[in-house]
Amino acid sequence: MAGSASVDCDRAEKVNAMRVHTTIAAVLLATTLLAFAYKTESLQDLIARAASARVEDRPALCVEIAERQLKSADELYTAGKVDDARTAVQDVVTYSEKAHDAAIQSGKRVKNTEIEFRKMAAKLRDIKRSLNFDDQAPVEIAADRLESLRTDLLSHMFGKGK
Repeated sequence: MAGSASVDCDRAEKVNAMRVHTTIAAVLLATTLLAFAYKTESLQDLIARAASARVEDRPALCVEIAERQLKSADELYTAGKVDDARTAVQDVVTYSEKAHDAAIQSGKRVKNTEIEFRKMAAKLRDIKRSLNFDDQAPVEIAADRLESLRTDLLSHMFGKGK
């Protein structure tokens, strides 16, 4: 006998669809929370992890440390804490050099490291323009050093030895 579908059949399909949607939402939420927890790893934990990381993982970790220190330096200069900001700028250079060395040694993430150095050097030049003349020299030196490291990475990527 042909007739309209049972009300229970339609309801079961809706319940199953809701279960699937709820499961997907829960998985997305858990993934987002894990990614957020990973991103909020403290700077000291990140430094410790970079020190013990494999050489091919070290460029990305050192670049992240340098980027965080660059952001910190910008905030410190804005707050008028020039000495602390200079220390942060020096950390940017130190960890950029470590990222450079690890990228060259491993041959991994060379292009990404070069791109990040270019962005950080540009940010340092932007910061320099906002400072008093007396405070500009260390930032200019740091930007020049990052450009030098970047140029060396480019030479490594496109040098005659390849």
